[in-house]
Parts: sequence; C-alpha cells; structure tokens
Amino acid sequence: MMVRLHKNATTTPATRRYIQSSNLPVRRLARELGVSEDTIRRWKKRTDVEDRPHTAHRLQTNLTPFQEAVVV
Repeated sequence: MMVRLHKNATTTPATRRYIQSSNLPVRRLARELGVSEDTIRRWKKRTDVEDRPHTAHRLQTNLTPFQEAVVV
C-alpha cells in the first residue's frame, strides 16, 4: 500500500494510530515521538489517521476589476 503524506507531515498513519490509542500524557508522547504537544492534541481529537486535503474550502468566485479586464 502506497502512503501519500503531506510534504510537511511530521507523523505517519502508524504513528497517528499509536497517538490515538495511547494513554500516556501528551507531554510524554510528544517527547517520545519528537513532535509538538499541539500535534499530539490534534491527533487525539481526530477519529481518522489520514491527511486531509489542503485545498481552500472557499474558492474565489468574484473577479477584481483588473482580473476581469485581463480575462476580457
């Protein structure tokens, strides 16, 4: 199975599963895995272990006057 990670990902799906199933304190997990405590907290809150898309949720739908002039 080919795992595609975001280029800035500091964890793998296996590491994320370990984080989610672990009962160790956040600080200890962060130190053990070499990631920030915020990273541990985020993965503890999530139910899945896959990267989410990084596409903007709101795409620009209006053109500025300059963009409109370029298109026309």
